[in-house]
Amino acid sequence: MSARFGIEEEFVVLDRETLAPIGMDHGARERITGHLGGGEVMPEYLTCQLECATAPVQNRADAAEQLRRMRALLAAHAAGEGALAAPSATPFIAPGEFVVSPSTHYDEVADQLAAITRDHEVNGLHVHVEVPDDEERVRALNRVREWLPTLLALTGNGPYAHGRNSGFASWRSILIRRLPSSWCPPAFHDFDDYTERVDRLVALGAIGDAASIAWAARLSRRFPTVEVRVFDAQLTPDDSLFAAALSRALILSDAPDTVGPSDPDAIDASMWTAARRGTHARVIDPTTGEVAPLWEAAAAMIAHARPVLAEQGDEEFVTAHLERIRVDGTGAERQERAYERDGVDGLRDLYLSGMTGD
Repeated sequence: MSARFGIEEEFVVLDRETLAPIGMDHGARERITGHLGGGEVMPEYLTCQLECATAPVQNRADAAEQLRRMRALLAAHAAGEGALAAPSATPFIAPGEFVVSPSTHYDEVADQLAAITRDHEVNGLHVHVEVPDDEERVRALNRVREWLPTLLALTGNGPYAHGRNSGFASWRSILIRRLPSSWCPPAFHDFDDYTERVDRLVALGAIGDAASIAWAARLSRRFPTVEVRVFDAQLTPDDSLFAAALSRALILSDAPDTVGPSDPDAIDASMWTAARRGTHARVIDPTTGEVAPLWEAAAAMIAHARPVLAEQGDEEFVTAHLERIRVDGTGAERQERAYERDGVDGLRDLYLSGMTGD
């Protein structure tokens, strides 16, 4: 039986001409937010952001239907406002000052982050995978943390900062690094250890509550899920589905073919190279514990996950999409090519295509 999963996608609303983020007033967001027959559109941290969340699904086809429907809805709504919703982890250009969405929780986050909020325009993809047992959820988290650099390298989609190429495949990842409890989580002994460590961060005042943990993978406090948060917002629904299928397979795979828990510093350094160089990075291969070119680590990851990918009906899709990334590049590389070819017009067309499938 397929394990249930859910996908959360964040989008930034941009001016159609300049591609600068634009805030939406309360009325404009109210018209688009709410439950939509299987999915939900919600306000995000900043008034220029929206989030789409699928309902829990059993298979990739159901997830694809919800993602495409919600993306088309956002695209149509943004067009009606003279704007566009962009599937990019960071905007092409940023004003240097953003407006926080009105909410008690977001007010507390903004107070905590202080000046960081001024340029914290980041959009991610979060994948929840259902694991009912508390202790197994922690073991699954420990397993997936080893693969975070490889997952990031294959899904970077935020190359721009302040109207120029940042030099990073995932500038979003670098911005998030400034947050407390970010990037790689530690390896946990058990569920009590996880809970105690999170509670300690709250007691320190580093985070306001468990929902503010910025680790690239964590346990949800609302749902019995492992949540993989390492991914940039993705250009297309298929990019998002690739990340989700891999997340589910890695979380469910208990094959003992990794060398054991890696030092968080080594994983973080590996994540930095993944954020910087994407598929050209060298990362830690969890099956050997050694430094390897990204494509060698990716091959090891697919081999590790293959039995679960096959069981869940995702093997053919994942292997085909991985080959597409090898040929066409990550979202970051596709954005760079579009801008080099046609400037802002090229980026605009790419974003619109990712939302509508045209």
